[in-house]
Amino acid sequence: MSALPTPKPVSAVPSPCTNVCRMHGPTGWCEGCARTIPEIAAWSKLDDPGKRAVLALLPARRELLVEQHGVFSAAEPAGNAP
Repeated sequence: MSALPTPKPVSAVPSPCTNVCRMHGPTGWCEGCARTIPEIAAWSKLDDPGKRAVLALLPARRELLVEQHGVFSAAEPAGNAP
């Protein structure tokens, strides 16, 4: 009898997804969470330090999306502030 795979531990780092899944063409960032497609695709495989590294990039990206590109869905999501 083969052993069942060990489940991956639940991450302490929540996903920044806001369920506004539209890519902003000029930047390549999601208009909701400000991640790139590779970052979104890798999220479930990243360890917590890797997730925190991605999260650290997002506030500056959101600011650029809002201030320079007028993408208001990228405003800092309520409850996700550090």
